[in-house]
Amino acid sequence: MALSLSVAPPVAAAAAATSRSSFLRPAPASPLRRGRRSTVVAMADILGDFGARDPFPEEIESKFGEKVLGNVDTLHQILIPTLSALSLARLPLQPGAEALSLDDARGLLLKVVGWRLVLSGDDGDERRRPVRLQCVWKVRDEACGRELVARIGAALDGAAHAPAALEFEAPNQVRAELSTPSADGDCLTVNDFIVAARIDKVKTLDLIPKKRVWA
Repeated sequence: MALSLSVAPPVAAAAAATSRSSFLRPAPASPLRRGRRSTVVAMADILGDFGARDPFPEEIESKFGEKVLGNVDTLHQILIPTLSALSLARLPLQPGAEALSLDDARGLLLKVVGWRLVLSGDDGDERRRPVRLQCVWKVRDEACGRELVARIGAALDGAAHAPAALEFEAPNQVRAELSTPSADGDCLTVNDFIVAARIDKVKTLDLIPKKRVWA
């Protein structure tokens, strides 16, 4: 609610200003506006009033409460988070997961870091489908590459969904590929993205080349 305060003209306020602190003195009025009364608007709350207000008399007379939709006994439902709202790394592997379409695979690709889709067919083939999920890391040397392969293997121990490929490639590269075998050949399922999200949690900072910082 806004509060309006009246401030006396500068001439009348001069006598009263002697008993006040200097920072409370009103600023002198402009010569063009001398003789006019100034108004200071002080807000009770700078953020405004977020609470409910009482209805106006006109609203009560109109019986608006009987005409609006609502129920005082509204049931609040607790919704179960969907796949898009959860961290893939925390999800269990899905038995019998179906092959993903290209659109679904692209949507899940946003939830893993550094991975790319490997598609089947030629560039002009409209029936192209995702068949592999691939990620490549640059490491400092062969020892770091072997260590990264070991860390990824340890992170996936017991996952029952091993990578299709996980190997060090000389001179300083580690490549991982994920896919799910099916009757029609390799395909991608949600399990491949769950495994990719688990691999993303593997520590790699001490194995990759350090970036140079120029002063």
